[in-house]
Amino acid sequence: MPSLLIRRPDDFHVHLRQGAACSEYARDAARAGWARVLVMPNTVPPVIDANGLKNYQRAIETAAPGLKPLMTFQILPSHTEEDIRQLKQAGAIAGKLYPDGSTTNAETGIRDLKAIYPVLQAMQQHGLVLCIHGEDPAAPLMEREARFLKHLKSLQTAFPDLKIVLEHVSSQKGVQAVLESSPRVAATITLHHLLFTSDDLAGGLLHPHLFCKPILKSPSDRKAIQEVVLSGNPKFFFGSDSAPHPREHKEGPQCKAGIYTMPVSLPLLAQFFEERGALNIMEAFVSQFGSNFYGLPLNSGTIKLEKEPFTVSKLYHNTVPLMAGERLPWRLASS
Repeated sequence: MPSLLIRRPDDFHVHLRQGAACSEYARDAARAGWARVLVMPNTVPPVIDANGLKNYQRAIETAAPGLKPLMTFQILPSHTEEDIRQLKQAGAIAGKLYPDGSTTNAETGIRDLKAIYPVLQAMQQHGLVLCIHGEDPAAPLMEREARFLKHLKSLQTAFPDLKIVLEHVSSQKGVQAVLESSPRVAATITLHHLLFTSDDLAGGLLHPHLFCKPILKSPSDRKAIQEVVLSGNPKFFFGSDSAPHPREHKEGPQCKAGIYTMPVSLPLLAQFFEERGALNIMEAFVSQFGSNFYGLPLNSGTIKLEKEPFTVSKLYHNTVPLMAGERLPWRLASS
């Protein structure tokens, strides 16, 4: 196909960082074709209250007027029912659960899930979605997602009316757990877990720009993720977990976790689906399933992707993107 026309898409998991960098990354998201992005709250300090959420939302909207930020807050045991009510009123659609130390800026994360049960009860009452970084930081690196899945089961039992998203599912066991869960449980899938494995990360030389959490896993894990996406199951939708870091934080003596995929997500997804004869599935994956799960209206308007090669820039604002310097067969058409 020389081109592909799809409804304007949503990315249900992005990191836009803070300050001047936030403005740049927000504009990148708008230029990359996204209509709405679900913005993660693990800034410094984290987004935890209504004022902080509104200020963050305002900064994003000012930087990129064509982009609609969907807002989240970081869950703390100290949150009260009134806090949750105010966050919902301020525009939050989800709360994010970070196990303590599980990822970037998660040092104030949760150690005991029971401690936040009153918060989750309030979220269930006010119709907010629970987004989970589903890893147990105490487990061996490659087993962290699998070790967390028992908590996913207990949360469904305790809060049957709470919508839950297992973010950036990265393993065969994670996929199976979501498939076996109630219709109120879904998962986001990233570009990097869809395309790459631990061999791409460290099978030869170490590739710091493929280091992320959850870490890339085995070919069988990738196969399970690819198969469930290609099946068109609506419980699985796109969330890039695009997580930019300055180049010196990725290529220095200690490499931070995160992959900057925002500029190339749609072209690489088009390539993935085309190579498997499944371009007809892409629109639902990026433009329908997530909106339906979150109870949001579908976006109006369309974007066009063209089968026209382009070379990915080596740097965006001192951040190295995925596939930097590589030539890709699809691009977003100029408006």
